[in-house]
Amino acid sequence: MIKDQIQEQAAHIFDEVVASRRHLHANPELSFKEFETSLFVQHKLKSWGIPFTTMANTGVVGMIKGDLPSDQVIALRADMDALPIHEANDKPYVSKNKGVMHACGHDVHTSSLLGTAYILNRLKAEFAGTIKLIFQPGEELLPGGASIMIKEGVLENPKPDHIIGQHVMPFIDAGKVGFRSGIYMASTDELYVTVTGKGGHGAQPHQNIDPVLIASHIIVALQQIVSRNADPRLPSVLSFGKVIANGATNIIPNEVKLEGTFRTLNEEWRAEAKRLMKKMAEGIAESMGGSCEFKIMNGYPFLVNEPVLTDHARAYAEDYLGKENVLDLDIWMAAEDFAYYSQVTDACFYRLGTGNAEKGTTYSVHHPNFDVDEDALKVSTGLMAYIALKELGN
Repeated sequence: MIKDQIQEQAAHIFDEVVASRRHLHANPELSFKEFETSLFVQHKLKSWGIPFTTMANTGVVGMIKGDLPSDQVIALRADMDALPIHEANDKPYVSKNKGVMHACGHDVHTSSLLGTAYILNRLKAEFAGTIKLIFQPGEELLPGGASIMIKEGVLENPKPDHIIGQHVMPFIDAGKVGFRSGIYMASTDELYVTVTGKGGHGAQPHQNIDPVLIASHIIVALQQIVSRNADPRLPSVLSFGKVIANGATNIIPNEVKLEGTFRTLNEEWRAEAKRLMKKMAEGIAESMGGSCEFKIMNGYPFLVNEPVLTDHARAYAEDYLGKENVLDLDIWMAAEDFAYYSQVTDACFYRLGTGNAEKGTTYSVHHPNFDVDEDALKVSTGLMAYIALKELGN
């Protein structure tokens, strides 16, 4: 059976996958600067005789064609970039690049897809169809490496019928995975607001136009967009995480800068909400004697898991791991540039459990203590290979 063969190959490659993950974790690179990571991936593929091309500067696209006849194509995707976070762990594979860390598990994604590539390449005499291996740069930074890869033709020549991705989840135990059919992750837009007034002495507010007060009104009032304009059945999140006034206890500054994020799960409402926010902020500032520059950096769209493909993938996971190890996921208001793929082709993005309380691997992604239970790599390589081959009809 193909499952037995995949599990045998996954066990054989496990130690090398762990070593690859540790190498990548110790040598993280920021978005669109994954030069050494890209070369590492290329070297691995070349050593196994897997043909590949490069695109989007550091992106790598491998190709494995089964020996049996079929026109079907499926794409498998991993992201390669790290985050600007100083790692707080003390493991032997701790980051060597100060201030840069694989705090979102992309080292796991890349090493796992390399392991999957090894398995599929060893079994190509056993299956029909073509598998595209997408090692993508820049998931963590707008405009997102996925959008660039798509523009450069990663979903063409040959065009995949489906695309599959996996992402670490520290809140799921290692050995388990999670799926959600339909809309899964949110769109994300970045908000940059500058409120301008007239600074002066804090003891003479009547002679000033206080941008701190104006900005405060704007922050509070914009929550009305979510609470009173959004359909209450539609999740929406508006958060401001950065406020810079640069005054003092007795100094009212000339301007205040705000930075925030808006996330939702509907493109029509997304556009309308941004229009309303800009109009409201500018109106409040003007009514209080100041002005407001409201800039919006459009981010990733929402991510949708195609129902039929996702139901298939879940069934394959239950067969490979056992039903007790396959969980249902709720909507996740974080964002992922895998969403770009899901907007143009059938996609399935599932979660790989990496948590283990005894090993201390339950810190959230983007945390300086984030780490994974490497036993998850026993699942990550073989499961993706199994999903791909089963969906190709093998």
